[in-house]
Amino acid sequence: MSGFKYHLKMLGSALIGRRKTSLKKDKLFTENEIKDLRTAFDLLDRDQDGHVTPNELQFMLRNLGIHIKDELVDDLLKEASKTGNGLIDETEFLQWVAKIQALKEESSSSSGTSPPDDDITQDLVAAFRVFDKDSNGFITRDELKTAMEMIGENVTEAQLSDMLALADIDKDGKINYEEFARLLL
Repeated sequence: MSGFKYHLKMLGSALIGRRKTSLKKDKLFTENEIKDLRTAFDLLDRDQDGHVTPNELQFMLRNLGIHIKDELVDDLLKEASKTGNGLIDETEFLQWVAKIQALKEESSSSSGTSPPDDDITQDLVAAFRVFDKDSNGFITRDELKTAMEMIGENVTEAQLSDMLALADIDKDGKINYEEFARLLL
C-alpha cells in the first residue's frame, strides 16, 4: 500500500473508530484499536497538552454534526476523569471508550443489534463530515491538507496531489462521499 493511501486509511480509521472485533468488558483492546484510539485522542487534544477539555470535545462533536449542550459535555468528561476536574488524559480516554463500548453492547444485546454495515455506514458519514468542513458534500484539497495536519502529517503539495489522484475517481479535483467510502473500505 502506498504511503499516501496508508495515511488516508489511518486517518479514516481513527476518525470512524472502525471495530474489527467486538469489545467486551473483560476483553482488552487490540493493538490496532489502541493505535486508532490514540490517534483519535491526539485529534481531540487540539493543543497537544495531554488532556482533552470539554471545549476540545465539543469542537470535534460539532465537526461531526453532533450538537450536544455544553453542560452535558462537561458532565461526560467529569465522569470520565478520575479526578473529576473535567480533563481526561489518554488512559482515562481509553477507559472511557471501553465503558461506552460495553454500554453500547449491553444496549444492543437487549434490544437486538443493527447490522454491522449500518454501523460502518454511520461511522463513514461521521468521518466524512470531519473532513468536509464546509458541509458541501466534498472534501477539497485544502480540507484534506487540514485533516492530514490534524494527525501530525505535514504533506507537500506533490503528496497532496498524489493523495487526491488516488482518491478522486471522477477527477473533479475533490473527493465525494462515494470516493471516500471506497478508499476506506
